[in-house]
Amino acid sequence: MHVSRETLAEIAASLGFAMVGFARLRRLDEREDFYRRWLDEKGHASMAYLEREPERRFDPRRLDARYKSVVSLGYPYAPQNSRTTIDWRAELRGRIAAYALGPDYHDYVLKRARTIADMITKDRVGAIARAYVDTGPVFEREWATEARLGWFGKNTMLLNRDHGSYFFLAEIFTDVEFEASAEPYREHCGTCRRCIDLCPTGALADGYVMRSDLCISYQTIENRGAIPRELRPKLGNWIFGCDICNEVCPWNGDLASADKNSARDLLPHLPDLLALDDHAFSARFSKSAVKRAKRRGLLRNVAVALGNTKNPDAATSLARALECEAEPLVRSHASWALGQVGGPLARRALERARSRDDEPSVRAEAIAALETP
Repeated sequence: MHVSRETLAEIAASLGFAMVGFARLRRLDEREDFYRRWLDEKGHASMAYLEREPERRFDPRRLDARYKSVVSLGYPYAPQNSRTTIDWRAELRGRIAAYALGPDYHDYVLKRARTIADMITKDRVGAIARAYVDTGPVFEREWATEARLGWFGKNTMLLNRDHGSYFFLAEIFTDVEFEASAEPYREHCGTCRRCIDLCPTGALADGYVMRSDLCISYQTIENRGAIPRELRPKLGNWIFGCDICNEVCPWNGDLASADKNSARDLLPHLPDLLALDDHAFSARFSKSAVKRAKRRGLLRNVAVALGNTKNPDAATSLARALECEAEPLVRSHASWALGQVGGPLARRALERARSRDDEPSVRAEAIAALETP
């Protein structure tokens, strides 16, 4: 007697999963043309791992021929209402995407998914079950759709009528043959296109297309080099991820929390972050998803956000970074930011960098910043 779907759903609920669905594995033929075209058009930007062995994404049985079913799970997180009356430019505050609040979801959601996978394997001698959470060559949203957890939204995320898009996905592939969930989840985007129209960088397009190189989340997390100059002003004060296409979605309208303490964690003081050394960065973010950006990436983003404040009060911390920071990537973006902030202090710091910095990229940014109107 194999563990039942109902029992798994009860255990999943007790572990915090609000959604559970089941699907029989098959090759996702309908996704192949779209995905290969997206790769050909460089929609994945520098994320080369998305190109590797795409067949494993179309058919999980390429990972293990014994797999027969997938258990798809949705773990909600509380979006924070950080759209407060705070003047981020005056207070020099950055923004962090709500999913990054608290411990890294890769760890705690995966641990809970593995608990369910263990339950499956212990129920039958020789059974196999492997859990994934934002890891491995897995089409998470597609399998969640197949398992009837929601519909594919125009913001390219999975949407659910009760939980909007504020949830993490987990998948368990197993050789146990679970009966598939019933009716498909009807789409509810309709004619709405707020996520497409209100994306400040134009990363979303009709046809459920995401241009990664234009996405603020990609630029602040995945991009390890310089942020393109033309995109920097559009990042606003986002320093890790972005929630705009979540926040503007009507299905997320009533989900935001009013927890002021949590909101403050998502609106950190930018000069404090720019002053973090390696030890302080590790102490603050070692258990957070923010560590994924690494110190140099986060401080690069912080410098851009400070530049976008246009606040002369930002010049002191930016000038200090330009003078003392070891990472050229951070110094170069601090140079750009000083050009945006302006003022005598900013100009003096840029002139010193132009003549003294031994990194060509920093000197080039300093020269360009000095020419900023």
